[in-house]
Amino acid sequence: MTELPGRVHMPALDGATEWLNSEPLDAAGLRGRVVLVNFWTLTCINWLRQEPYVRAWSQAYRDDGLVVIGVHTPEFSFEHDVDLVRQATRARGIDYPVALDNDYAVWSAFANRYWPALYFVDTDGIVRDEHFGEGRYEQSERVIQRLLGVDRELVGVEGRGVEAEADWDHLKTPEAYLGYARSDRFASPDDAVSGERHAYELPARLALNHWALAGRWSIGPEQVVLDEGGGSIAYRFHARDAHLVLSRRDGAPIPFRVLLDGEAPGASAGVDVDEDGNGVLREGRMYQLTRAHDGVRERTLQITFHERGAEAYAFTFG
Repeated sequence: MTELPGRVHMPALDGATEWLNSEPLDAAGLRGRVVLVNFWTLTCINWLRQEPYVRAWSQAYRDDGLVVIGVHTPEFSFEHDVDLVRQATRARGIDYPVALDNDYAVWSAFANRYWPALYFVDTDGIVRDEHFGEGRYEQSERVIQRLLGVDRELVGVEGRGVEAEADWDHLKTPEAYLGYARSDRFASPDDAVSGERHAYELPARLALNHWALAGRWSIGPEQVVLDEGGGSIAYRFHARDAHLVLSRRDGAPIPFRVLLDGEAPGASAGVDVDEDGNGVLREGRMYQLTRAHDGVRERTLQITFHERGAEAYAFTFG
């Protein structure tokens, strides 16, 4: 365990806007317990791949005195919706307390800057260790054991579906945001037009790690919004998994279809599409579109939405 400089007390939790799975908790009331604070947001692929470990630690060490607290601090505007956070906790099997941090008050109290982030607090309320991002799972569990005063075999964890560890050896495509505030590598022949409806076309060829739009879209600061049904997004990538953070305007669910190199994905379909590439956008979250089954190579993904109102925020890969 790496000791942090100074004695930093666990910051207050009273800035939370709501609590799930628990009455409101506070730092003073948690004295005498070892606490693991996990900052997350429901569309973050890095958190989704970390969550099996946090969930397993909560279950394995609860009777030893560990309290896990998830702090949901939204990255995108639609993630403020408490019903979506409730749905995410159910989908992930989270039964430990979750603080909704819609105003970033808890985030600011911890001076946090990352999703996911782990803070390890001892029985005196002192933050003894921290870790940002994925990985370091064995060391983190050993920190928990030392703070609890236990020594036993580490828990076995295997992420499945969207929680599966990335294929790091073959991952050559970074995360890509689509809204104009953070986007790059846009490749439609016409330059992106911010803040108004515009008709786009796909280029004849996409370079690796570039993306393009087809159809009539509006490009906002966070997302691209489809203004007429039949619009598409294409992305040239090199990774085992391809995901897209999606939401929708009020109305009926929006069917979509995914193609890989112009064909149905077949056995390379992700968990949110069938082998013909068909899926449905029902609520705001991260959708897994493809998972390669026959070796990782450079591919072109195209997703077409059959109705207007689809909102696309970011591609992530694994």
